[in-house]
Amino acid sequence: MKVFVLMAGLATASFAQTAVAPAAVPVLSTPQVSFQFERIGLPVPKFTLAVNEDGTGTYQAQVASASGSTEAIGQANAAGPPVNRAIRISGATAETIFKAARSLDRFNIECASKAKNIADTGKKTLSYTGADGQGACHYNYSDNKSVAQLTSLFQAIAFTMDEGRKLGFMHRFDRLGLYSEMDALDHEVVEKRALELGNIAPELKAIVSDDALMQRVREKAAKLLAQAEEAK
Repeated sequence: MKVFVLMAGLATASFAQTAVAPAAVPVLSTPQVSFQFERIGLPVPKFTLAVNEDGTGTYQAQVASASGSTEAIGQANAAGPPVNRAIRISGATAETIFKAARSLDRFNIECASKAKNIADTGKKTLSYTGADGQGACHYNYSDNKSVAQLTSLFQAIAFTMDEGRKLGFMHRFDRLGLYSEMDALDHEVVEKRALELGNIAPELKAIVSDDALMQRVREKAAKLLAQAEEAK
């Protein structure tokens, strides 16, 4: 009888240990840095860019209502269809992102400015996850130069992604507006406010191959495609 009780006790203890054992936390095989942005009132009020160290990644965004009115954009239920696209960035850009992330202790820092009366430029979050650690910091504006540079870089990539969406729409429904839009994009590229053009190569190629478009529009698209190839 004592043996039976002892065995039962051991079995119960073993079960208890198994029951409370914590589940293994999945670890990404490739380190990833993500940038989240949110500000009501913009044409793209919310987006997330996730970049893996090998250059692959995703762009997810919520576009405001097609009506474009200020009133509609400010309403949570006035959003257009969500955007979810795979991206690939150049090795140089990926190196810049991950070098900065690690120099900032994988964002285990206080990155928000302590200055008062700063204008609302949007809620931002930089995150890092990988086998070597993880972290995140939240801010509206940062005095940290590395954080500011990463912010500008991610916003430039996001600008390019949304510009691709615009070009695709205009190619179908507003061909006369394509020239000014291409001219504006070319200016943003020069100012480095538009980066990683390779991610909108399909939209640019479609414009280049469309004989019905103005030659000047096709030439501008071809020029941007060439720049995208050089940046790879």
